[in-house]
Amino acid sequence: MLAYTRLMMGFLLFAPAPRRIAMVGLGGGSLAKFCYRYLPDSRIQVIEINPFVIALRDEFEIPRDDHRFHVCKGDAADYVRTVQSRYDVIMADGFDADGIPADLGSRSFYDNCFDLLEEAGILVVNLHLHHECFQTYLERIKRSFAGHVLMVNDFDLSNTIVFAFKQMPTVSLLTNLKLCEDALNPEAWQQLAPSFSRIVRFSRWHSRV
Repeated sequence: MLAYTRLMMGFLLFAPAPRRIAMVGLGGGSLAKFCYRYLPDSRIQVIEINPFVIALRDEFEIPRDDHRFHVCKGDAADYVRTVQSRYDVIMADGFDADGIPADLGSRSFYDNCFDLLEEAGILVVNLHLHHECFQTYLERIKRSFAGHVLMVNDFDLSNTIVFAFKQMPTVSLLTNLKLCEDALNPEAWQQLAPSFSRIVRFSRWHSRV
């Protein structure tokens, strides 16, 4: 996985056992494959608007649809507005050639994500740090989630991962860091440990400002 996708998996520090995960955008499938392989108790719904991306799922060795994994073709903005299911985690990494499509960066999209989450749910958004709309999207997320956000820049400062919480977590990240190490497959932990430690450091900085 890329550095920013490993950071996106940091939701496990706050929700170590998600039952239902929604993913906005399939892309190369690294997040979908990782969650399917290493979170066997999670049910995963992927929403991808581009049929050509879906057509490449076999080439990228993305799992077949089964009882806990499903890829659907559709507009994620419509999906979060109309679906009746609730999710523990929503991961938003939907981009086109110009960046995040307007519908996926709108106030209504983030509001609908908030409504779609369980009470302790988390929205995880990948934003391009230097995109002209970065601050606009960030402020919309903050408004939709009452300011309950944690921002973590990736290692090369090209992406910012925003963790938006329906309820501000009260967990000890150091405690959960150890719980994740114990619970995750050793191979998965080896991939994620540096990113998880980075999130803990950023959370300490946030607590001082």
